[in-house]
Amino acid sequence: QNMLEELLIHKPDDPIQYMINHLKQNNDDAPRICVLGPSASGKTTVAMWLCKHLDAIHVSRETLLFKEILALTKEAKACKERKQKIPNALWANLIQERLSNVDCIKQGWILEGFPENQEQAWMLQSSGIIPRHVVVLYAPDTVLIERNSGKRLDPFTEEVYHTTFDWPSDPLVQRRLVKPEDLSEQEMSKKLLEYHRNFPGVFQIYQKVLKSINADQPSMDVLSQVLTYVQTRHRSAAPFTPRILFCGPPGSGKSLQAALITQKYGVVNICCGQLLKEAVAGKTKLGELVKPYIDNGYPVPDNLVMKILAERLNALDCVTNGWVLYGFPRDIEQGEQLQKSHIIPN
Repeated sequence: QNMLEELLIHKPDDPIQYMINHLKQNNDDAPRICVLGPSASGKTTVAMWLCKHLDAIHVSRETLLFKEILALTKEAKACKERKQKIPNALWANLIQERLSNVDCIKQGWILEGFPENQEQAWMLQSSGIIPRHVVVLYAPDTVLIERNSGKRLDPFTEEVYHTTFDWPSDPLVQRRLVKPEDLSEQEMSKKLLEYHRNFPGVFQIYQKVLKSINADQPSMDVLSQVLTYVQTRHRSAAPFTPRILFCGPPGSGKSLQAALITQKYGVVNICCGQLLKEAVAGKTKLGELVKPYIDNGYPVPDNLVMKILAERLNALDCVTNGWVLYGFPRDIEQGEQLQKSHIIPN
């Protein structure tokens, strides 16, 4: 899927060679994550923790301006020195240049605090930068304003601390913490207002890969929820035919769950016992062989059950819509027979 996305975006002259190169260099399992949210929501803390945990590359406005030596860094710094706003197109080009480096391709990346508005998001998309997961942190504005006033930065590690919520235990770290050049309460309120105005546009673009996480809770809870989300795989858009098997002791609810799944997803509901009774009632050849066993209360031999089951599961409705099966297999031998018949649940 990733390779097809790249082909559609870049439209190479030689698509075969492009696919070969993609398979050689790309790591499709590498994380591609955006961490977004208003000021003081904890984006830096979450992004840096994810980088350590997933061994990915941290990319933010700060790292692009002060840590990287990229072709466009000088131009962006010049804008900053002149106290001019760095244009969206320049940011998008800087990010594209950084993310196309081999370390980001191999290890994956965590992009912090960008895009902030719909225009920036479109620019990233048109540059071929499509995150797999977008994490959006949120908290009440009053909490964010309070957090902003107590924010402290470690200039060595760039980790963010707080005088109330997250004070380091190491006295050495405590001594070197500095107060970042942060906003007054009034400026912070203005910035939050701008964020709330711009966010719906970003949400619209990323809604299928976006998860909002409440940042107003203990940091370990936030990090745990973020990690759980970024480790999920999004469902592929490719056609999918479900082949579902329910196992469990008598009375555990197999038939009810199978009926509910059939009702919701339109798959074919197959109960093994019911299937055998239908074969007998229909007076089919296999049904005639099964009848004496059922009439005398003996278990039907596995080879007969398998023949009836295979015939039903290979019928057109099952192949087209998928199926949910319960009542078979009941032991390892039956399970092995099911696999030998190439009836493999997914």
